[in-house]
Amino acid sequence: MKILANDGISNEGKVALEKAGYTVITDKVEQADLAAAINEQHIEIVLVRSATTVRKEVIDACPGLKLVGRGGVGMDNIDVAYAREKGVTVINTPASSSQSVAELVMGHFFAGARSLHHSFKNMETGDFSALKKRYAKGTELRGKTLMIIGFGRIGQSLASYALGCGMKVIAVGQLNETIEISLGEIQGIGELKVPVKVDTDLNALLPQADFISLHVPKQPNGDAVLGKAQFELMKKGVILVNAARGGVVNEDDLLAAIASGKVAFAGLDVFDNEPNPRADLLNNEAIATTPHVGAATVEAQDRIGLELADLIIKQFGNKVYA
Repeated sequence: MKILANDGISNEGKVALEKAGYTVITDKVEQADLAAAINEQHIEIVLVRSATTVRKEVIDACPGLKLVGRGGVGMDNIDVAYAREKGVTVINTPASSSQSVAELVMGHFFAGARSLHHSFKNMETGDFSALKKRYAKGTELRGKTLMIIGFGRIGQSLASYALGCGMKVIAVGQLNETIEISLGEIQGIGELKVPVKVDTDLNALLPQADFISLHVPKQPNGDAVLGKAQFELMKKGVILVNAARGGVVNEDDLLAAIASGKVAFAGLDVFDNEPNPRADLLNNEAIATTPHVGAATVEAQDRIGLELADLIIKQFGNKVYA
């Protein structure tokens, strides 16, 4: 079977598939040429990340397509229900990138709390004494309340880091429940677990948060999870990070909240208009931006590639020994 890994795959994943008898193609195909390439090269499996979309038109045009795999969590770039309706298997790797995304969010939190994103750009040309005074009013994470919106694997991984830093964690999810969060093996103690209460009432928890992170999919109706009404409920000076999906935070309302001082800092890894975010986000000194790299660590990509390989081999078998 031929596999097109159109947005790439780790060498470990590629090797695992090839050892099982699959042909793995990693040459990038432009979106407009995707359907033609699938048909002309007799590709039966397409693997994507966030750059390539597999919509109804591609599915209809490619009767030989058997499986679409998403290296990562969100599958809003795939018409999942339609593909499955047409008999095409759709898989993803929800567990493999959780730690990497959580660490990026923590990086944004530390950067925002101490203005690292902004101060480093001014050290070379600025007056040291003036800069020292300008950036002398940072804040600590320890003792602050982190609100995690969406408490799946990534949200829970983020909670483990935040709890380890001494933050209080409140969470919003689909069910009212208490989840045990593992902090891992603590030296001299062993594994430590901390209970986190999950609530369904977003608006009730917003006024409590010093830091906010979103880990929700793009909403079916296209509405933002955080817009003007939600920003009005927040504390003045809140720090916000979105490493989930563009559109779950209303960008116009975010800029207004920054201008008013309601939001002191925003870290954005995702945007409405990827891969061309709007200039007023990129140029705002209260916003730090990264180019959708939440899962882009060597370790995460190795895990993603191997998980995809394992799922494909379980689905279609080992072709060497078939």
